[in-house]
Amino acid sequence: MNKTMTILSATLLMAGAVTSCQKTTSASMRSAYDRQFEDYPTYNGDDLELSVDSTGTHFRLWSPKAEEVTLNLYDTELNGEPYKTIAMTFQPENGTWSAGEPEKLYGKYYTFKVKHNGKWLDETPGVWAKAVGANGKRAAIIDFAKTDPEGWDTDKGPKVDNFTDVIVYEMHHRDFSISPTSGIANKGKFLALTEHGTTSPDGEKTGIDHLKELGVTHVHILPSYDYNSVDETNLQQNTYNWGYDPQNYNTPEGSYSTNPSDPATRVREMKEMVKALHDAGIGVIMDVVYNHTAENDGSNFELTVPGYYHRHRDDGSYSDASGCGNETASDLQQMRDYIINSVKYWAEEYHIDGFRFDLMAIHDTETMNQVAAELKKINPSIFVYGEGWTAGDSPLPVEQRALKENVAQMTDIAVFSDDIRDAVKGHYSNAEERGFATGKPGNEETVKIGIVAATAHPQVDFSKGNNSKFPYASSPEMIVNYVSCHDDLTLTDKLRKSMPDATDEERMAAAKLAQTIVFTSQGTPFMFAGEEIFRDKKGVHNSYNSPDSINAIDWSLKARNRDQMDYYKGLIALRKAHPAFRMTTAEQIAKHLEFDDIDSEKTPNLISYTLKDNANGDSWKDIKVIFNGGDEAQVVDLPKGTWNAAVKDGKIDTEAGLGAFEKKATVAPRTALILVR
Repeated sequence: MNKTMTILSATLLMAGAVTSCQKTTSASMRSAYDRQFEDYPTYNGDDLELSVDSTGTHFRLWSPKAEEVTLNLYDTELNGEPYKTIAMTFQPENGTWSAGEPEKLYGKYYTFKVKHNGKWLDETPGVWAKAVGANGKRAAIIDFAKTDPEGWDTDKGPKVDNFTDVIVYEMHHRDFSISPTSGIANKGKFLALTEHGTTSPDGEKTGIDHLKELGVTHVHILPSYDYNSVDETNLQQNTYNWGYDPQNYNTPEGSYSTNPSDPATRVREMKEMVKALHDAGIGVIMDVVYNHTAENDGSNFELTVPGYYHRHRDDGSYSDASGCGNETASDLQQMRDYIINSVKYWAEEYHIDGFRFDLMAIHDTETMNQVAAELKKINPSIFVYGEGWTAGDSPLPVEQRALKENVAQMTDIAVFSDDIRDAVKGHYSNAEERGFATGKPGNEETVKIGIVAATAHPQVDFSKGNNSKFPYASSPEMIVNYVSCHDDLTLTDKLRKSMPDATDEERMAAAKLAQTIVFTSQGTPFMFAGEEIFRDKKGVHNSYNSPDSINAIDWSLKARNRDQMDYYKGLIALRKAHPAFRMTTAEQIAKHLEFDDIDSEKTPNLISYTLKDNANGDSWKDIKVIFNGGDEAQVVDLPKGTWNAAVKDGKIDTEAGLGAFEKKATVAPRTALILVR
């Protein structure tokens, strides 16, 4: 991926930036160029592209229009000529080419070379390489049984009854551990998350112990498959990338292993990371980017079956809904099967507990429904969610796209809420713009849309929503709430840009309010790593290839901002303890969540509601939730009885011992007040 492509993609990854193209109807069918691929025979066997058994090593490549295909066998991962070249045999009924050797070729490497339209294309490891050498140019043949850590046979992630019980922590391998303040030995590696007992210079817990202390249920790790922007043979360069430039979708990234040149090491160490997190009670969500490839003509897809895996315009040029130069064609059967089989492979071989789909709306709803259905057969607790938007228009008809507006057409899939994100902190595209939590009026109804998880509610007027004009979710389990992520400004940087005259103490109060809205709203809460200690990225919003000095989490902030950490920890404990914040149906929300009648014209930046009648079986009969995003204190009338405070003035007590209120309650500026009766 070139830098221009990466910058555009990175800027739009979490943006929800294409409302205009979502309304486009001109591109409403497969292009004339792409219709040629509709009659390609397909193959969905489990032996693509390599299998090893007692009879030897077998190769099968799907390339139905190839004129010839050769298999090259190598002793080495990078250099040297093949020690053997084999002409593969074609099976026209399924479009595959096959070859085999009578022995188990463990320790060897291979590539394919395809002749298309009279021209030999460059060598490729194919699209199904499950192990590779450094830089992923040659596929490796390894014994996967020998990569399993001790106890792998019984390893499993946390059981999830409802998606609303999940609490997601988004992190990047390098950000999380690379700083000298992390106290972690395997900095920037999979193994960083296997180390216990690591501390900051002040003795605060870091690494996996920090995650346990915080209380999150799942980590969402930025792309961990093999991507192409880091030279794995020259790691001393310390090249950084988020990893949204896919190369080999089914093998771990080598730069996160301790030895990229040993194909088995990256596999084993990723499994060790997963097992360590599982042993700590934490699930692992993998960020997947099936919507585009890092290269166009040079991608493994194009070097295997030219034209098929990508969408095109009528003139044959690449369609580009990803903003990265191309987009894949999930609506074609072989690509659909590829996506489904790939996530199944990660779930089975690596015990992955969830998948976050980058620019999910480039994929069609049918593919996503099949993805979720197949994953549920493997593990009913697997959580699937994604970005319900594209970064540009697509030939895929709007009604078929896995857009947030179409989430009700999907089953067991959730989408990010850009409604709550932009309304709470201010629009992502304008650094200086404030939101509800920082004193800008006019966002109240959009925040309410977030609070009810975009489900139909008799007291929410969707016509006043900033981003959405109708209740697009039929269940709160379809919504992921957040105010920031790896993309765009961190919450800390956003607050510094939009509150330039405030102190960091005042900004941290606004951050607490913003996250209280997220963690008490219906749906699934999602947070960005390090914001619990007020982490920033020095104002850089698109840090996809910025140095560690920008991206690394400074763990010395944990002691300095311990109050912030304790508040996040308290929010998570409060949500876990009280199912009223985790309702599972739209009907429950409409019945048990009642907003107070507040005239937002006269009293802006104030929202008050009650979770009533032991909502979702909660032990607290009634919970009064009040958000004041304004500059002045506000007084709210209370129903009769004594109300005890669980959240007040930036403090949390899950036992509701922060004071008692009757008849009226005063809510300080930019704070949340949560009372129970």
